[in-house]
Amino acid sequence: MLFSIVSPVYRAEKIIPTLVERIEKSVSKITSDFEIILVEDGSPDKSWRVIEEITKTNPKVKGIQLSRNFGQHYAITAGLDLAKGEWVVVMDCDLQDQPEEIEKLYAKAKEGYDVVLASRHSRKDSFIKKTFSLWFYKTLSYLTGYKHDETVANFGVYHKSVIEAVKKMRESIRYFPTMVKWVGFKTYKVKVEHAPRLEGETSYNLKKLIKLAVDIVLAYSDKPLQMLVKFGFLLSLGSMLVALFYVIKWMIGGISEPGFTSLIVSIWFLSGMIMMTLGIVGLYVGKTFEGVRNRPIYIIKKIVND
Repeated sequence: MLFSIVSPVYRAEKIIPTLVERIEKSVSKITSDFEIILVEDGSPDKSWRVIEEITKTNPKVKGIQLSRNFGQHYAITAGLDLAKGEWVVVMDCDLQDQPEEIEKLYAKAKEGYDVVLASRHSRKDSFIKKTFSLWFYKTLSYLTGYKHDETVANFGVYHKSVIEAVKKMRESIRYFPTMVKWVGFKTYKVKVEHAPRLEGETSYNLKKLIKLAVDIVLAYSDKPLQMLVKFGFLLSLGSMLVALFYVIKWMIGGISEPGFTSLIVSIWFLSGMIMMTLGIVGLYVGKTFEGVRNRPIYIIKKIVND
C-alpha cells in the first residue's frame, strides 16, 4: 500500500529537514511504502536547494520545482498529479499541520471513509487572524452555497478515488477544500492539535485573502448575479411606487416645481448601481476568458527523484 504525502513549499528552507524527518517517523508507523512529494512554489529563499540536498540521500522524497510562484492550491495540484499512492495526505509545510496526526486520520479512514479532514479545534493563530478567518468562511459559505468550516483547511487523508476525481477538475481557479467538497464521497472530520508556526509568518495577507475569496466566489457560485437580479427587481418596484406617489401628488396639485435634489440623488444612485452591475458581470466574463485560454494550471521547471 503506497502512501503519498503532498506538501506545497514556500519560504520554508529552515523547516523542510524537520518536516521530512517528522513525516517519515509518523508514516513509518503505518507503512514502509510511502513517498513524500515537496512542491517548491517559486519560493524566494533556498527551499529548492534544501529539497535537492535531501533527495540525494533520501529516495522517498520527491522534489518538484515550479517555474514561478503559482500559488498554494496550484502547487497542491502539481503534487497530486504526480502522486501514486492509494492514500494521499495533503498538508502545509509550516508544521502547524502536525505529521504526528496522520496516524489518527488514517485510523479513521480505515473505518470506511474516503476523506478524513483535520479539524483544528484549538488554532494557534492570533485573535485577529482567527476572527477574520471566521467571517471569511461565513461569507464564503453564504456566497458559494457550500458550508465552509473555518477549522478545516487542506490537511487530511484522501483516498485515490477522491484524488482522481479532483484531478479531473482542470479549471483555472483552484481551491482544494472546495474542490474536495464538490466531488463528494464519504467524509469525516477528526479533531487534531494545531501547532504554533515553527518559522516565519504566513504568506496570506489581507489582500491575498480577499483575492482568493473573490476567485472562489466567481468560480463556484453565481449568487452575486442572483443578488443583483433581486436587488434590481426591488429597486424597480420601489421606483414604481415612488413614481406613483409623485403622479398622485401632481394630480392633487401638491407639486409646484420639479425637485432638483431628488433628480440628482436618483441619477447618482442608479449610475452607481449600473457601474457595480457591469463590474460584477465583467469579473465573470474575465474569469471565463481566463478559462477558455486553456493555459496550463502550473509549469514544472524540474523534478528530482521521480
